[in-house]
Amino acid sequence: MSKREMSKVKQSPVPLATLIGRELRNGKVENPFVKYGQAGLAKKGEDYFLIKTDCHRVPGDPSTAFSVFAVFDGHNGISAAIYAKENLLNNVVSAIPQDISRDAWLQALPRALVVGFVKTDTEFQKKGETSGTTVTFVLVDGWTVTVASVGDSRCILDTQGGVVSLLTVDHRLEENVEERERVTASGGEVGRLNVFGGNADLFAAGLVDFAYLDQ
Repeated sequence: MSKREMSKVKQSPVPLATLIGRELRNGKVENPFVKYGQAGLAKKGEDYFLIKTDCHRVPGDPSTAFSVFAVFDGHNGISAAIYAKENLLNNVVSAIPQDISRDAWLQALPRALVVGFVKTDTEFQKKGETSGTTVTFVLVDGWTVTVASVGDSRCILDTQGGVVSLLTVDHRLEENVEERERVTASGGEVGRLNVFGGNADLFAAGLVDFAYLDQ
């Protein structure tokens, strides 16, 4: 085969996670690094995102750094999405005890996420607003990734082996039996793709689902 013919052969793309996995197996990567981007932002003006790569478990200590990525898909207005973007992270971190080890901090994180989500929801509802939002919240600390979500904004993981995994569960009334039961238990009624009454909305759902990943 000539060079010209070889240049025409299309090589299959290799997932980034697979390449990283090869580097890890070769011992070339000791510490994780984070690269991120964004695309396809909706123009309706109700969707927001949060990217913070300079968070610290211990204020001012770079060795305790972690990153946070979140998506807020607002509906019926922008107030809930903006409020969650501005307050959720602080409410989560504030629920974790100070002066504890990294392992203890990560163990306390799932409970802190529940507390932070509920506090943000409760405080926003006091404002009497009618808007709502989904939230998908991803925290990356070293090789450990913790994901919490409400609503149907999905988080997808491309693993080292090239396997694509869904890390969130859609809280959609037409698909999620548990979500329909939660709505009716709170006093609401579920119609065709609609919710009437009850404690059914701010974060689009009252559930917080988790995916906890460690190397």
